[in-house]
Amino acid sequence: MLYLSQVLGEPITDARGEQIAQIWDVLVRYGSEDHPPVIGVVAKLRRRLFFIPQRNIKEFGSFGVRMSSTKVDLNPFDRREGEVMLGKDVLDNQLIDVDGKRVVRVNDVQLIGQQSDWRVTGADISFQGFFRRLMPKGFFGSERVVEVIDWADVGYLATDTATATVQLKSSKSKLSRLHPVEIAQLAESLSPIHRTEVVESLDDEIAADTLEEMSTEAQARILEVIEKERAADILEEMSPDDAVDVLGEMDEDKAQELFELMEDDERADVAELMRFAHDTAGGLMTTEFVTFPKDMTVAETIAGLREMAETPNMIYYLYVVEEKESWKLKGIISLRSLILADPEAKLEDIMRSDFRFAHPSESAEEVAQTISEYNLLALPVIDDDGDLAGIVTVDDAMEILLPRSVQRRVPRIFS
Repeated sequence: MLYLSQVLGEPITDARGEQIAQIWDVLVRYGSEDHPPVIGVVAKLRRRLFFIPQRNIKEFGSFGVRMSSTKVDLNPFDRREGEVMLGKDVLDNQLIDVDGKRVVRVNDVQLIGQQSDWRVTGADISFQGFFRRLMPKGFFGSERVVEVIDWADVGYLATDTATATVQLKSSKSKLSRLHPVEIAQLAESLSPIHRTEVVESLDDEIAADTLEEMSTEAQARILEVIEKERAADILEEMSPDDAVDVLGEMDEDKAQELFELMEDDERADVAELMRFAHDTAGGLMTTEFVTFPKDMTVAETIAGLREMAETPNMIYYLYVVEEKESWKLKGIISLRSLILADPEAKLEDIMRSDFRFAHPSESAEEVAQTISEYNLLALPVIDDDGDLAGIVTVDDAMEILLPRSVQRRVPRIFS
């Protein structure tokens, strides 16, 4: 086992034992493997940097490099796509530890192997890893305690080079193992550039869920800089009310451009909400809810739910309307009540016809207070014609009632 700090600056000798250069960096190849292989070293001779491939290396260790030949290619080193320099790109940079669900700083890099097969196996994040780089070789004995993260658990490496795109492609599935709340919290510990790279690396649906856990300002800054078609795709996956909020936070021209790139159905949902002031029930509500006509049976309703191609995040309540294609709200049924009811019973027989509701023009603060006082998970919003226009969910209400410092510690109930 080696640490990167133990080999940087060490001599490179040819087959005759003559020193020809020093190790300036160690090069690895990023791909689908959890532990990237070492493909060679970057050598330094005076001011010249050149590459020595692994096939020309006979021995590699804390003593440096011993080559298998006397010939070297002195052409200037030129990094290729998919290649990562451990010293330049990894040391002192931040990474996301998926297993530990945290952002940490890399103080040293662990390498394990033999002969011509060396691999990156871990990131030393302990103070000892940093001190090892400062002190003379052998200063610390093997008994010193270190904390090494398995490289297989590295979900993202924050680097300022083009390698970011490469390593993100290989780590997408790792980040996706985390809950969007966790991804958002970790991403917000990074710089704006790296935060954007993290979101951009995720699938559209997970990216949308992750953005919804961030502040509206952070959402806007991220969507403004990523490729516009991709930004529109992510907006389509967001809840309509969240999409309206983030578009309102953006530069007007950029917001209009992304809005026009959205698919017709999603764009229509967003446009419907845009006409309401943000501090009203209409501006707070979402149009994602489930309705069924009152003459349907419980069994038919449950079957209908199962057959839905997509269901809203909020499905704790079902909204009973006068008839199919109608928006006239007649009652509300909780999902629990539906499951426990007689399968042959009609919805109008088990629904609650006496319920609280809001008007689109009602103030957002009054709506939030109603949700809090009546301990509701959602409140329907009914327009002047008696039609169901949308619903306000409890997590949106909490954003109004709770101080910002407390909001960040409260998980989104319907995510």
